[in-house]
Amino acid sequence: MNRIKTDLCIIGAGSAGLSLAAGAVQMGATTVLVEGHKMGGDCLNYGCVPSKALLAAGKKAQAMRDAGFGVTGVEPTVDYAAAKDHVAKVIATIAPHDSEERFEGLGVNVIREYGEFISETELRAGDTVIEARRFVIATGSSPFVPPIPGIEGVPHHTNETIFDLREKPEHLIIIGGGPIGMEMAQAHRRLGCKVTVIEGAKALGNDDPELAAVILENIRAEGVEVVEGQQAAKISGAEGAITVETADGTVFTGTHLLMAVGRKPNIDRLKLSAAGVETTRAGVSVGADMRSTNRRIYAIGDVAGGLQFTHVAGYHAGVVIRSILLALPAKARTDHVPWVTYTDPELAQVGLTEAQAREKHGDKLTVVRFDYSGNDRAIATGKTVGLIKVMIVKGKPVGASIVGAEAGELIGIWALAIANGLKMSAIANMIAPYPTLGEVNKRAAGAYFSPKLFDNPWVKRAVRIVQKVLP
Repeated sequence: MNRIKTDLCIIGAGSAGLSLAAGAVQMGATTVLVEGHKMGGDCLNYGCVPSKALLAAGKKAQAMRDAGFGVTGVEPTVDYAAAKDHVAKVIATIAPHDSEERFEGLGVNVIREYGEFISETELRAGDTVIEARRFVIATGSSPFVPPIPGIEGVPHHTNETIFDLREKPEHLIIIGGGPIGMEMAQAHRRLGCKVTVIEGAKALGNDDPELAAVILENIRAEGVEVVEGQQAAKISGAEGAITVETADGTVFTGTHLLMAVGRKPNIDRLKLSAAGVETTRAGVSVGADMRSTNRRIYAIGDVAGGLQFTHVAGYHAGVVIRSILLALPAKARTDHVPWVTYTDPELAQVGLTEAQAREKHGDKLTVVRFDYSGNDRAIATGKTVGLIKVMIVKGKPVGASIVGAEAGELIGIWALAIANGLKMSAIANMIAPYPTLGEVNKRAAGAYFSPKLFDNPWVKRAVRIVQKVLP
């Protein structure tokens, strides 16, 4: 048995672990990175990267169908396998950045084995025992497949297998109407599949319902069947003829099944009890400093049980690196974290939704809106479906919700404002180039100040006085 002593041992080479490893080793800490599966984790291999690549293929197909501006739409010829080749090429292009070779080149000791704790200060990975001053658990999460009766005997996909499918599904049934389910529904529909989404509650139920309705209306208009409020109760059949029966007895039959109902933390292999680390169903129990019940052990990213986004994993890495390497106090916050559902149109959120802001701030809240239909660039490009809502308390934004073209790009300015405590005047003072969709943000800020200027009798009285006294 080999033994290694190191400053830092990171378990998991996904977004969180890789960000931390790169920063730590370059700042002078001896670093061991343990990974038993694929470098790059879920985001590169099964999540963000392949899903956005497949969505891009679907968007190309839909662009050919859409008529307008003097151009006649045509039905495209879709090569589903070639679309999956595009997905694989995108992954392969990014993979070197996350590779074992790159991190070994930086000076990280990469061990390609699964790890398990054998004491509060030791981790065994294959035939190596690592003793570290600090450990960071960054093992991420995996798709959760609920124990629906019959599921164990029926072939089904998750996000970990759907991108390897080469034969185009004739009829894809998706259980789960969250962001993953809706993105895959639209992508597959645009690539020529019949698609049914079955959601036990409300589709996109964690987002602002007004904005989610815009997404759902468009997806339904493209031909996706979205069934809400019906829980899958029984699954039967075989590949090519799969049946899903809901609790009310409704039966749906398709050729392929995708489970997209949520995630579970990857903690089963770690034997965390040996290290004195407490867990919940959501993951490792951590405080705002991302420390577990063992003060030597941190958890970051999905496995920490909070928001499950790649950019949050990277943010967590930045938080703990200050604590571990520089002994500086550092705590994670969530109020400034944006997220995006990459349907067409996109849906983006940062901070509080309108409902959350009203519950928290009551009469102190001001909500301003601006529709894409008032934006000249949106009019010129035919992307007028969409709106922005900004929630404001005492002159500062506490949340922003955007649905529409490039919403994921537009939300960044509000994430910046909330992260740095900027006032609405900072957005209003910005000069946005014309004509751009970015003017949507400035017009939203203008909607906040306009009543204060144009509907204020004291302003009008002051203007009249000035005009009388000016020579």
